[in-house]
Amino acid sequence: MSTHSSPNEKLLKRRPRASSLRRIETDKGHHLTGPFMAQTPLGSNTPESCDSPGSSNSFRMIRPKEGLVAGLFSARWVVNPVSSFKLLMIPVLLYINWELLAPYIAPGFPNPIAPLLFISYRIPDSSPDDPRYAKGYLDLVFLAFHIVFYSFLRQFVTIVICHPIARYFGIKKRGKLDRFGEQGYALLYFAVMGAWGYRIMGQLPTWWYRTEYFWIDYPHWQMKPELKRYFLMHASYWCQQLIVLLLRLEKPRKDYNELIMHHFVTLWLIGWGYLINLTLIGHAIYMSMDIPDAFLAFSKLLNYMGWHKLKVFSLAVFLVAWSYFRHWLNLVILWSIWSEFDLIDVSNRVWAPKTGAWLAWWMKYQIVFPISLLQLLNLFWYYLIWRIVIRSLRDVEVTDVRSDDEDDDDDDDAKED
Repeated sequence: MSTHSSPNEKLLKRRPRASSLRRIETDKGHHLTGPFMAQTPLGSNTPESCDSPGSSNSFRMIRPKEGLVAGLFSARWVVNPVSSFKLLMIPVLLYINWELLAPYIAPGFPNPIAPLLFISYRIPDSSPDDPRYAKGYLDLVFLAFHIVFYSFLRQFVTIVICHPIARYFGIKKRGKLDRFGEQGYALLYFAVMGAWGYRIMGQLPTWWYRTEYFWIDYPHWQMKPELKRYFLMHASYWCQQLIVLLLRLEKPRKDYNELIMHHFVTLWLIGWGYLINLTLIGHAIYMSMDIPDAFLAFSKLLNYMGWHKLKVFSLAVFLVAWSYFRHWLNLVILWSIWSEFDLIDVSNRVWAPKTGAWLAWWMKYQIVFPISLLQLLNLFWYYLIWRIVIRSLRDVEVTDVRSDDEDDDDDDDAKED
């Protein structure tokens, strides 16, 4: 590698992907199987990392050479917590200044910065004790601000919180530091969103997947404030994750295409569900994804930390959670779409966006298709999960000399830098 190569050029390099299920199952570059492979022994002498976008040294040494506007258009803010923090502070400070000065300059005039920070379109005649919100174009402004928010949060959690914990457990390779940070962030995000989704479901008629209420009283365009914020926060998260993947601002994993497909399907479901007023079924799908993903991230972290006995127990719990949420409940939702769609009042089974009704008869198939595609992806990962669990129970280290270890590549990079 040339000594003049920049870190970004290294990140943009594509790596060979696995060519078979067997290869993927033993591939350290795969997002699911790789973190469960045998890890570096605790306290081993491995090279320190310093030049990846997510490394702690790069965080401390950041001296942006670009202006704020240039940094915005170059997408530097996606991986640079300093840049994203600056962008976040601009509307926050403007909002505070308006709140302080507006009573004297423009009394009664609404704060124009509020849609970035707070949800919009409260329904005026809804009860003050139980307000309801509609959707509108200002939701895109809220979405944009929180994409930047998640960019900052992701890098802050990875660098400031997770990297020191990883080093405490003897992890020093750049690749594993970044992967540990990714899983730490995933655990935090999915645990919080899973708990929040559970709380919201307790306020809805769909409590614990009473699927008939996905369709009864449709269109569900009047949303509880928590449900609307939850839906838009999720959409912001998945948009931010897709930006990172598409721009390849981090080193692509070997299952890059698989992850891209998953993100597109997820955003398809989010966007359509919100647009056509299917927020109740959208919330139920979110729940079925978030809770098992929190268990998955926790199990990966345990493996990185070398707590293999606890990891086996965690994997068993995760397998139960994944089987129930990502398969059984997903099938329950598919059954409901196919069998209970006609519970929608006939007057609302029309394509009439002005009234909030979008579900003409053919929309049933448009809803079934992406959820079925999501189920197929889940089944593919389910196969790999069972292989991982069986391997863990047998306590057998699976190796494959054909697999290139991403961390070995990191070592080479460190030597050449």
